Amino acid sequence: MAGLGTPLIADLSGPAPDAGLAGARVGVVTFPGTLDDRDAARAVTLAGGTPVSLWYADEDLQGVDAVILPGGFSYGDYLRAGAIARFAPIMAPIIDGANAAGTSGSAPLPVLGICNGFQMLTESHLLPGSMIKNERLKFLCRDQRLRVENSTTVWTTEFEQGQEIVVPLKNQDGQYVADERTLDALEAEGRVVFRYVGGNPNGSRRDIAGICNAGGNVVGLMPHPEHAVEPGFGADSSASGEVGMRDGTDGLGLFVSALKALVK
Repeated sequence: MAGLGTPLIADLSGPAPDAGLAGARVGVVTFPGTLDDRDAARAVTLAGGTPVSLWYADEDLQGVDAVILPGGFSYGDYLRAGAIARFAPIMAPIIDGANAAGTSGSAPLPVLGICNGFQMLTESHLLPGSMIKNERLKFLCRDQRLRVENSTTVWTTEFEQGQEIVVPLKNQDGQYVADERTLDALEAEGRVVFRYVGGNPNGSRRDIAGICNAGGNVVGLMPHPEHAVEPGFGADSSASGEVGMRDGTDGLGLFVSALKALVK
């Protein structure tokens, strides 16, 4: 684990990340009110890539190969969660990059929106639907079991179709909603990426926890995979078997998936 820094409490016996992935540069955007940017950056590092800090007021993506919009409460969730952040200067090149397929021979930019980042993706229309208050109008924080419904996106190739994972969930505006036509299209096109298992925590339509765009390069989900990447700091459980307290690392696969796709 050389070069990652030594956490205060952790199991350092895990395998070192693949050095061949270090050339993949993943931008992590910080907005006013962002909470999980450092966690997302560490997830990229643990997966083997190189995180690059991006500032919301800039318009330069610094040549990164992918972008993560992390969780938090950008702009205090005024108006609607993600509604103001969607108009931040950094979002223009992100939106252009995500939609770049077929234009000037550019490959589409992989983008992962986590929690507040997912809300930004819906507000910017990179993903359909919207996020509203949780069904019971309360903030939720717990480990959540998910089923991987689509293992072909840029961010999910390390998983098997139908595989279950456990990652932390923490949100207040986590109820995914869309009209029936949109929901039917998402289902028919295989664009539901993650689905809640063992109970719907926030009332999201059809138990949807995450979706993708038609190209599979843009993925948004409400739970936090970046909080389940490091033994000692992860979830208390894992869908792959028994683990020690805080040793669940099921979320690491999202970041490894993207890095391997970028290196290819």
